[in-house]
Amino acid sequence: MKLNHLTLLVEDVAGTRDFLQKYFDMKGMGKPTDHMSFLTDDQGMVMGLFKSEGAQYPEGFHIGFIQPTAEKVNEIHQRMLADGLQADAPRKLHGSWTFYYRCPGGFLVEVLH
Repeated sequence: MKLNHLTLLVEDVAGTRDFLQKYFDMKGMGKPTDHMSFLTDDQGMVMGLFKSEGAQYPEGFHIGFIQPTAEKVNEIHQRMLADGLQADAPRKLHGSWTFYYRCPGGFLVEVLH
C-alpha cells in the first residue's frame, strides 16, 4: 500500500509551500494560489495545502521527513539556522537522530534518520 495524498489546512499557504519546497525538495503541481497549493514528492505522494483561518492541530500532530543519513538531518538543520529559523538541535530520540520544527503552516515537521 502507498499513501496517495494528504490535505493539510494552513493559515499561510505560500509560506508552507515555500518551506516544504526549499527544505524537502517537494515539487509544485499546477498553478498555486494564496488559498490552495499542491505539492508532490519523489514517490508521487500529493500534499494539498488549503487556507484555513485559525487551523489548529492536536498536540503531537506532525509529519515526518526521513533522511538517508544523520548527516543529512544535520545539513537541513544547519540550512534552517543559516536562514534565521529557530530549530532545536538534532538529538537522539525514540531510536532516531531527529529534530522538530513548527513550519509556517502551524504544524510540526520532524526531520529524522
